[in-house]
Amino acid sequence: MSWSTPPGFVLGIDFGGTKIALATVATDDGRIIDSALLETDAARGAPQAVERALAAARRLLDRGAAAVGAECAAVGAVSPGVVLPDRIVLAPNVPGWEQLALESLLRDGLGVPRAVVGTDVKAAGLAEALWGSLRGSDPALFLNLGTGLAAAFVADGRVLAGAHGAAGELGYNARDRAAAGPPTLEEVAGGRSIGERGGALAGRPMSAAEAFASELPPVRALVEETLDELFTHLANAIVLLDPARVALGGGLLRSEARILPPLAARLAEVVPFPPELVRARFSDDGALLGAVALALGAVGVELASVPLPAGERAA
Repeated sequence: MSWSTPPGFVLGIDFGGTKIALATVATDDGRIIDSALLETDAARGAPQAVERALAAARRLLDRGAAAVGAECAAVGAVSPGVVLPDRIVLAPNVPGWEQLALESLLRDGLGVPRAVVGTDVKAAGLAEALWGSLRGSDPALFLNLGTGLAAAFVADGRVLAGAHGAAGELGYNARDRAAAGPPTLEEVAGGRSIGERGGALAGRPMSAAEAFASELPPVRALVEETLDELFTHLANAIVLLDPARVALGGGLLRSEARILPPLAARLAEVVPFPPELVRARFSDDGALLGAVALALGAVGVELASVPLPAGERAA
């Protein structure tokens, strides 16, 4: 498959709750030119995280221009929440994040001609469809199981945005009124919640991975109840959307053996047309690769012809 884009490069940025990842990618052959990884330091608020990211980005832009002999053509950036050009909504974990006009901050702060922004999980779903576990499957569903819960539905090579940019925000799914505890799915099935509730039962601090690995009967029961509820919401989404394949990603997949086989078995029993259930290919870099894809698309690159960006990330 040929790819005849003129020489140049783009920059991708993934603003995460704990890490900020950046990478420059050449437009003519898809190689990763350079990369960087920063701590978000969320407790100190949004402005300092953005300023440090911009400083790192400027260094990458300088090195990228020297490497390819051309200026950066576009920046693609993604973050949690519903990312709109002038604000970010449904992103409560970093103080001040919802007040950011991320698109103009990047365009003006970096002096680039184009900046495009999006939601991290949708970007990760796009990367899986282009280069990962969802390639060749249409339609397909990417489900991120981490601190937050969200999904990306891919059809005809596009990720469904929704009327407000909030398609796939499964963490806000309402629970049964009779169910004990918080009213939304993320508050019981998100990684932070699983760890906190498991730790309360164990009498010591506990991560979600430790809760999944625990042999304590009350913690095991908590995990099984959580998986039961997660299954119900996933099965309903599959019945509604009828995807050919579903890829699961996110931090909870560190406990893959406790999650994938039981969910697949139950889907086979309950869903009329059960899809193939697989692990996402990109456990760490999916959102960053999706941000790169957004930048490439902004300069007119036909994404279906783009090879997987390849190279080593620099610390």
